[in-house]
Amino acid sequence: MLDTQRLLDELVRRLSDALGEDLVSVVLYGSAAADDFQERVSDLNVLAVLAEIGERQLEQAYGPVNWWLNRKQPAPIVLSVEEIQNASDAFAIEFLDIRAAYRILHGEDLVGSIEVESAHHRHQVEHELRSLLLRLRERYLGMQKDTKALRALLTDSLPSFSTLFRHAVILDGRKTAVKKHEVFQQAAEAFGISPEPFETVLALRQGTQRIANAELRPLFLAYLQEITKMAGHVDRIDKAATAAGG
Repeated sequence: MLDTQRLLDELVRRLSDALGEDLVSVVLYGSAAADDFQERVSDLNVLAVLAEIGERQLEQAYGPVNWWLNRKQPAPIVLSVEEIQNASDAFAIEFLDIRAAYRILHGEDLVGSIEVESAHHRHQVEHELRSLLLRLRERYLGMQKDTKALRALLTDSLPSFSTLFRHAVILDGRKTAVKKHEVFQQAAEAFGISPEPFETVLALRQGTQRIANAELRPLFLAYLQEITKMAGHVDRIDKAATAAGG
């Protein structure tokens, strides 16, 4: 298997060959760009910026992206130059995460000029937190007696809530951690929620703790309760900021 840098170099070569002058920039972001990459655990997160995105560009990108996916890596984010310049209100979370740790692999540095307004950031965090909470409730209603499905729902949903909790901590004006365990501890300190349901689900996800089937429903309900509290806290951050702004 190719090592990390050779894998990235090969992706850039394939994208460049396929897209030519349409390929404006290729950016590595996340743990690998922050020197926190762990082989066989961390993903290589890549952003590809194109001059424009139409049917031709999407077809040309198929080969390189399919090759990348076959290397067990997540699909690159593909954005146009116009979206990088004008869509920070819609992609506040994503753009802040990219900007936090990135490395240019090819072409121009368009990431450094990204500006994200705090109001847009707050709105997206609350919207996604409440949307995920609603979907979690809906799925629980139909599977609460299916312990296998319930266990999977808990562990699969945890990374998304870790991301949103981390951004809630950012909204609270604090410097955030990267590791999920530390994120949940920070959220508990900042907003007064209990970290215990998240710590238990994290241990389940990592395989370091087992839990009896009879304990899954109480765990899920505690998990839902603390997420509901977090949504309320983010809502109040938004209102406090709005009031302060006049």
